[in-house]
Amino acid sequence: MAITVNLDMLLDKQYENLPLNEILDAPVDALQGVSPGDAEKLKAAFNIKTVRDLGTNKYFRAAVTLLDLEATAR
Repeated sequence: MAITVNLDMLLDKQYENLPLNEILDAPVDALQGVSPGDAEKLKAAFNIKTVRDLGTNKYFRAAVTLLDLEATAR
């Protein structure tokens, strides 16, 4: 089953029509609201260079897990 998702609100214009694997391998500043300066800070602090790196970072995943647990506890 094919799934269509509109990611326009999440991505900078130049990344909106790329395949998912290319979006995941794009620089972090492909995400709307993440500036090149923010991307440099993520790289310096956590060695995060791509959207995939951000999504798989153990600290960010831990934070999301904690939020999910809180949501299910309500």
